Amino acid sequence: MRVLVTGASGFAGAMLIPRLLADGHEVRALARDPQRVDAALASQLRRTTPRGRPEAALQPGSGGVDDEGSDDHTAAVLGVEVVGGDLLTGRGLTRALDGIDVSYYLVHSMETPGRRGPQVAGSGSQSLRAREHQAAARFGRSAARAGVGRIVYLGGLVPDGWTPSRHLASRAGVETVLMDAVEDTVALRASIVIAARSRSFRLLVHLVERLPVIALPPWRRFRTQPIDGRDLISMLASAATVSMPGGSVIDVAGPDVVSYGQMLERIAEAMLVRRPRFRLRVSGTPVSARVAAALAGEDPALTLALMEGLRGDLLPATSAGHAAAIFGVDLHSFDGALEHALREWETVEPLAAR
Repeated sequence: MRVLVTGASGFAGAMLIPRLLADGHEVRALARDPQRVDAALASQLRRTTPRGRPEAALQPGSGGVDDEGSDDHTAAVLGVEVVGGDLLTGRGLTRALDGIDVSYYLVHSMETPGRRGPQVAGSGSQSLRAREHQAAARFGRSAARAGVGRIVYLGGLVPDGWTPSRHLASRAGVETVLMDAVEDTVALRASIVIAARSRSFRLLVHLVERLPVIALPPWRRFRTQPIDGRDLISMLASAATVSMPGGSVIDVAGPDVVSYGQMLERIAEAMLVRRPRFRLRVSGTPVSARVAAALAGEDPALTLALMEGLRGDLLPATSAGHAAAIFGVDLHSFDGALEHALREWETVEPLAAR
């Protein structure tokens, strides 16, 4: 099967591509900056292969990487064609979608326009929702014209009963746009993904690392069901071929329900870090988001988008076993996911309390 992955330089795309290749699919990637795809794939494969050699992730003899494992040619070594393009302008879409059977839409714009790629003219004045809607609509129309059979979209959980934050509402809007464009679209909705390159997880880890005291705002009580990155990738890979009605929306989650406060405490325990805990009575989201961004080296727009979503329990509508059964995945526990993610993190960069 011929598969297109958008958002290939993100953590989910970089984890998914080797899995799709191992499953026997032909893979093409669409990216504004093809070099970032090479770097993301090289980093991912160094985390997951014994000697850090990209070809070791597939069958023996599949590549020609030297002992240094050049980041500049990782996609070519793996046999992945990378097409330069932009979803907002439509550049490269026709070429990227040519002959594609299934496309993954793994693009989210939670940060300041232009921070992580070329800035589109006029995009600075556009809202998050407008940018994401424009990109999804253009992609959906192009996919429909190209005859793409299925789009697989990764979005966020949107629980019933409370108004979603701006970024969760935007993700839900993208989901609707894609489903309107291609009938056989399948959407997976997830909460926090526990993986070494997951930015929401990395934010939590950096806060534990770098704060002398763990401040626990009122949202510490809210519960969610994080999912192991390995389980999410298995579900995404399966979604390309599993038989299900078009327009299906599946909430995906791990087996353990934990509060955000418990997550921070268990991350600290796993890292063998002792931090005093201080409970705050007010959230102060705009200020705390900027402080968190500065500590973690992140874009304040990203941290604000994440923290704005902390309005209540973020739980799936169905049991974790429901999605696991559909996609044939054995779920890892939260503690197992945490241990694995931290171990992968340490294979390529230091992880120590400051």
